[in-house]
Amino acid sequence: MNWKEEYKSFLWISGFFLFAYFMPIESEIFKNAVIDAFNLAKWYAQEHVLLCLIPAFFIAGVIAVFVSQASVIKYFGGKAKKWVAYLVASVSGTILAVCSCTVLPLFSSIHKRGAGLGPAIAFLYSGPAINILAIILTARILGFELGIARVIGAVTFSVLIGLIMSFIYRKEEKERADAQLAMPEVEEPRPIWQTALHFFILVAILVFVNWGKPDTQEGFWNFMFVNKWFITGLFGFGFALSMIFIVKAKKLFVLIGTAAVIIAAVIFYSNPLIPFVVAVAATTIVLTFSEGEPNQWLGETWGFTKQIMPLLGAGVLVAGFLLGSAEGSGGIIPNEWIAALVGGNSLFSNLFASVAGAFMYFATLTEIPILQGLINNGMGKGPALALLLAGPALSLPNMLVIRSVIGTQKTVVFVSLVIAMSTITGLIYGNLF
Repeated sequence: MNWKEEYKSFLWISGFFLFAYFMPIESEIFKNAVIDAFNLAKWYAQEHVLLCLIPAFFIAGVIAVFVSQASVIKYFGGKAKKWVAYLVASVSGTILAVCSCTVLPLFSSIHKRGAGLGPAIAFLYSGPAINILAIILTARILGFELGIARVIGAVTFSVLIGLIMSFIYRKEEKERADAQLAMPEVEEPRPIWQTALHFFILVAILVFVNWGKPDTQEGFWNFMFVNKWFITGLFGFGFALSMIFIVKAKKLFVLIGTAAVIIAAVIFYSNPLIPFVVAVAATTIVLTFSEGEPNQWLGETWGFTKQIMPLLGAGVLVAGFLLGSAEGSGGIIPNEWIAALVGGNSLFSNLFASVAGAFMYFATLTEIPILQGLINNGMGKGPALALLLAGPALSLPNMLVIRSVIGTQKTVVFVSLVIAMSTITGLIYGNLF
């Protein structure tokens, strides 16, 4: 009998029993925290899963199947020039409107395909930290200097953290790189421009379905928001053509699926989410009944979904219970305590802002109104930047999934580096401004 495993099971059971036995269900704070946990889970399911995670899972599946291991190694692995790998990884977030959870299937996919630990970690951090919409809104709402500091800090962080992680695990990475260098060159099954075009269409759909409402009723950003579903529809037609001519899915099924989406769009014109769901279902059916790579794409997509969704669900519930939701009464840890603890520019206030930001969940762009409320309640400029640098890139659900991909030790090192660098940067920024 493996006593270590048995004791581990015993401790889990005992912990749950003690929690249930002493659960303070009569406490108003506890009741509000439980309600907020489910409020956050409901909000996450309604606002984030369909439009963010599902496209991200399909994109991750594309990387896993259509982007060859040789291509990933060429730009991110042992065969790649370091400056190319880190440059591509550190600026990738500017084209991806993703949060700390949406980036996970993409990170998992490129790591699985052979990307080096350093560039993969740089991509993991930069993806949610510097998406272009978040930077623009930060500068417009929270101040130009904070927006610039966020860009500089995020790009620098992604490279430095990646380099440090690569150095710490250099022996392991060297063995991996040597194995990659010994691999023969593999001929691409299709021209790289076809794979890039298919990938671009999926990324464009992800970006436009999540295009946020600007704070103005006119101008370019409002025009894009008002017409985002029309633009998404155009990319949808491109996606159908790509499915036929690039992915080589069965034409009849693609045409039937496209017709179903058009009919749903006409009938449910006022609710674009319905034709979007029909499009996801149609894509799934088309890939199910196609053979070869299309079917493999669906398999990889489902594999990422099974790995990530349960951990995200558990993490969101815990985050909501501890910290509350945006519309609720608050979690076990009162919001007033957080606001009181991040005033001024002390080492403690910056550290606390980094730690709190790291464990809180921020969907894309939601960190800005949350931070605006904290600043209005006395939050210092240094802690504000610290939270901006740690918060969007990390969250409790995010950490659980990263652990399943790279292991506990590397996850702890990554999280510690983000918190430490965010704290130091916030402290410096607070003293300068």
